[in-house]
Amino acid sequence: MSSIYESKFWLKNYDWKTEPTLRYPKFPAYSLLRNASTYQPHKAATWFYGAEITFNELYLKCTRLANVLVERGVKKGDRVGILLPNCPQFVIAYWAINMAGGIIVNINPLYTKEELKFIFEDTTPAALVTYDAMLPLVRPLNKELKQPIAAVFVSKLSDFMAGTPISTAADLGLEEGYFHLCEALETDKIWAPPLVDIRPDDPMVIQYTGGTTGFPKGAVLTNANVVAGSIGIWRWCSDYVDSQSYDRRRVLSIIPFCHIYGETACIGYSTVHVATMVILPRFDPNEVFDILHKFENFSYWPAVPTMLQALFYSPRVNEIDWHGKIGYCGSGAAPASVELIKKCRTYDFNFAEGWGMSETCATGLGSPGQGNHKPLSVGIPMTDYTIRIVGEDGNDVPLGERGEIWIKGPTVMKEYWNRPEDTQKAFSEDGYLKTGDVAYMDEDGVVFIVDRTKDMIIAGGYNIYPQDVDSALLRNPKVADAMTIGVPDEYRGETVKSFVVLVPGQTATEEELSNWCRELLAPYKIPRIIEFRSELPRTNTGKALRRLLREEEIAKKQS
Repeated sequence: MSSIYESKFWLKNYDWKTEPTLRYPKFPAYSLLRNASTYQPHKAATWFYGAEITFNELYLKCTRLANVLVERGVKKGDRVGILLPNCPQFVIAYWAINMAGGIIVNINPLYTKEELKFIFEDTTPAALVTYDAMLPLVRPLNKELKQPIAAVFVSKLSDFMAGTPISTAADLGLEEGYFHLCEALETDKIWAPPLVDIRPDDPMVIQYTGGTTGFPKGAVLTNANVVAGSIGIWRWCSDYVDSQSYDRRRVLSIIPFCHIYGETACIGYSTVHVATMVILPRFDPNEVFDILHKFENFSYWPAVPTMLQALFYSPRVNEIDWHGKIGYCGSGAAPASVELIKKCRTYDFNFAEGWGMSETCATGLGSPGQGNHKPLSVGIPMTDYTIRIVGEDGNDVPLGERGEIWIKGPTVMKEYWNRPEDTQKAFSEDGYLKTGDVAYMDEDGVVFIVDRTKDMIIAGGYNIYPQDVDSALLRNPKVADAMTIGVPDEYRGETVKSFVVLVPGQTATEEELSNWCRELLAPYKIPRIIEFRSELPRTNTGKALRRLLREEEIAKKQS
């Protein structure tokens, strides 16, 4: 049966220079860096607190570390963990592990001991690249593992900053099996990648799902996935990108590299675009303002709405000429509120929203850079993606009706690590990834995310998607952020509770926001309880952690 989605009618809304399809090179992902090092060898690849590493220097550091990894026993297909915040060491490790034929395991440095233990036991890394602040966790944990990590490479963040002394293994008290990263980079002078046969379909990255459902699974992303994701983002905004001279190409790199969003949109994009990554290890609004003053411009900034919220409602917002300072900003992970969109437009700030997931290299849907952005939407399918909106019966639903997003494209994962049953459940018989995100597509091909299927609230027999309620609240000019959950209710089964963060300087009452929702929502969707908070739980890439709010409410009920 033919479907409206098969026609890819959304292509008519692409920017004039955006290609409807691309040809992706069939080489190991690190070849992107090799190319950049020949195009602009003396251009800075990274900037980190005053210290620069050129593209040629970066490539040579990566080849050295890759050879050290091989000498330490890392073989093709072995897992190698990266347990670091954003820093040049992460970038070096990322490309070096790929050169050595290893599989990168992204590990969030905010993880607890139990979370780290789960990752280590699930992937059994042959090596780990980390920094001194993690040693109190890593050392005792490594001794507990059934298969201890044989080689742990350590440095201090300050080792790659300007004007600070470089630490030594003795300074860090490193024992047998632990090596100082900087010393390792000096011990091997081989300046060519190891001779490892790396194919496009070989696994490159294991990215664990964000934990929004409580149980992480490792999405296995291939070399071909990463190459396509990096090139795809670059070409999506081709009209703007092609007009930038090399000296103006800078990427504000704050999104965590330990997530595929940061790796694709910062490391991958900047390498393809031959842009300097200005790296910050954390998001601090005042530090970001200082960085914006330090550099003439940034060609690209991948962000999340909470970052934009913090900057555009800061007392320092008028210090920056936003029109000229940041050429293109892509925002993901959660929809921006209508009020935030208006605020950004007031300053002529060019940002577009998009959607992706760990399983798709954080790409898939995006707002055309030069098009009319529809508030609370996540854009149209990007180049070479096919989207279907599918009902519970497995058939495509008409435009405007809700269903689950199924997606095919060049960045869709190979599988879940060590979980063949989960992999089989994740894909349809004809190869579409079942995302679990509920959405609808309008007549322009623009997609609006409604919710996660697992977050649905069932109250009094009615199915309620929390994002419906969140979207209604986010339309209120006083609301900065909102998150809705179902809480246990003896009569209705569940009842609707919303948690709200107000725009700085604004005040509102529960009754006021309930009345607001009454104008926008069916009666059964109106939140019965509204709680005001200063912040809401999200992953470090901005995904809503409704699960934590539900756990709080259940604990309250039980006490």
